[in-house]
Amino acid sequence: MSISSMKQLVQDAALQDKAVGAFNVGNMEMILAVVTAANELNTPVILQIAQSRLRHSPLYLMGPMMISAARNAHVDIAVQLDHGQTEETVQEALSLGFSSIMFDGSGYEYSKNVRLTSHVATMVRDAGVSMEGELGAIGESREKEDDKIICTDPDLAQEFVQKTGVDALAVAIGNAHGHYVSDPKLQFGVLEEIHNKVDIPLVLHGGTGIHPVDFRKCIYHGVRKINIATSNFDAATRGAENYFKDEEHYNYFGLNEAMVHEVYETVKKLILIFNNQISLEQIFKN
Repeated sequence: MSISSMKQLVQDAALQDKAVGAFNVGNMEMILAVVTAANELNTPVILQIAQSRLRHSPLYLMGPMMISAARNAHVDIAVQLDHGQTEETVQEALSLGFSSIMFDGSGYEYSKNVRLTSHVATMVRDAGVSMEGELGAIGESREKEDDKIICTDPDLAQEFVQKTGVDALAVAIGNAHGHYVSDPKLQFGVLEEIHNKVDIPLVLHGGTGIHPVDFRKCIYHGVRKINIATSNFDAATRGAENYFKDEEHYNYFGLNEAMVHEVYETVKKLILIFNNQISLEQIFKN
């Protein structure tokens, strides 16, 4: 199939009261796993790679693999640069054929975030590509349980969307990247208020470690794209660990299959949750 736009996928998800899984990848095995799960479940997904990962997984190598995988999939797949930080990397992703750009200006003060996001959004629109922005202090997982939760301001979110023209907005509601040191306390009241003020799909970053019930609540309050990165990298590592623990004689091809399988199982379960295709009883049982 042809590569899809993130904007179209999240709009379709909204009509079906679902969320699109946006899965970060770092090697061929992870790409194979995500696409295999998506094909098997006949569900569109988003393949992503974050700019911060390019030191280990260069874009000029990863990009063509991701594009080819999307084109050869049996379902619609968007290919996105996640947490883009520089104009140069955005341009490289666009030149490779990425169908979506997520620019992260959340580390800057508000006016600079608006200015930089607006500039990138113009570039992206001119290329006919979808655009995601971020507003709020998502950052890394909190190191201490009593750290103050800083959420996206709903009024600023409304203004930010109007000024930048982004197609989707990543928000901070108590979510964080990486591993949570305790169960995340998502602020659903804030999410609901943002949803009521903003007329575009919302994005939840930091999906690893969030309870399936909370995923469902987020979807109910307007989240249409859920990012998963750490779970995928953990799964790939776990697949390798289990392979070396269980096998007596090692070879690359067995290692390859073990990594693909673990990531595939992780992605498959998450897709079912995001699609509302697995009951809470099944979730707790597993």
